[in-house]
Amino acid sequence: MKLSVVIPVYNSESTIGPLVHTLFQELSAVSLEVVLVNDCSKDQSERVCESLAKQYKKVKFVSLRKNSGEHNAVLCGLSYCTGTYAVIMDDDFQNPPSEVMRLLHAAVDGHFDVVYSQYEEKYHSIFRNIGSRFHNYLTEFLLNKPKKLYLSSFKILHRDLIDEVVKYKGPYPYIDALVLRTTNNIGSVMVKHDERKEGRSNYTISKLLSLYFNVFINYSVKPLRIISVIGVIVCVVSVMLSLYVIYERVILNALTPGYAFLALTSMFTMGMMFVVMGVMGEYISKMMMSLNQQPQVVIKKTVNVDNDTEPILNIDYDRKAIRI
Repeated sequence: MKLSVVIPVYNSESTIGPLVHTLFQELSAVSLEVVLVNDCSKDQSERVCESLAKQYKKVKFVSLRKNSGEHNAVLCGLSYCTGTYAVIMDDDFQNPPSEVMRLLHAAVDGHFDVVYSQYEEKYHSIFRNIGSRFHNYLTEFLLNKPKKLYLSSFKILHRDLIDEVVKYKGPYPYIDALVLRTTNNIGSVMVKHDERKEGRSNYTISKLLSLYFNVFINYSVKPLRIISVIGVIVCVVSVMLSLYVIYERVILNALTPGYAFLALTSMFTMGMMFVVMGVMGEYISKMMMSLNQQPQVVIKKTVNVDNDTEPILNIDYDRKAIRI
């Protein structure tokens, strides 16, 4: 059995080297392959990763020309991996390499397509934990995620599932959504979660909001249905208010509400119209980018990547768009 470990790399020049060395030490009992995808880091991560690929023949290195986001980088790494199973893990050492075997045993013994890690104790910041909880509620509502399942970034996927996930060619991939729409054969296992040794999380408020909008728009039609329901409610309320105004004027011979009431009603209606237009605009813009075949990633260089492992992805190589 061959095991692949896919690591998206971003600004981790001080941790990625020790992480790769530790992986080869901890996983010496299996046939290991490590795929590093540098997401256009601002530090010397590219140089360090390239050096690791030259030191270890079983390390594949892919460097992206522009920052494409974590999920694009992970999908790129999955398309290059060749293992029977592939583990996705972060580059900051918060996912201990020693826990990889726990994921592998759980996947093999349970015959699962994917196994997510559950943490006994998380060492993320309060802001990150709040964001994770909101994200779980969001995916539970939009993607029909099982309630007890925590969508952690530290997980293992079977080859059959990987082959289906990498078929996605849209410009905004979300790995967990692709997994949930492909299989129900999902497991989970409790693992350790370590404190961050250096640096801080690369997830900012803007990146989290971008991720939420990606999930909100790209993988569910429920937002459009919610807008439709709100539109019906607004129409019903408007009709009821109109009937009440007519009743006051004709039956009670009272004056109709003044300009303040009309102004508030108009502002509310206009606000709803802008919300509807904004959500529909998001859907249309994502459709336009998909139709224009916007590349998921732009490859700058690769090391230890053979021609027979070229990915089935919508990729741009040195600004020349091709589809493999």
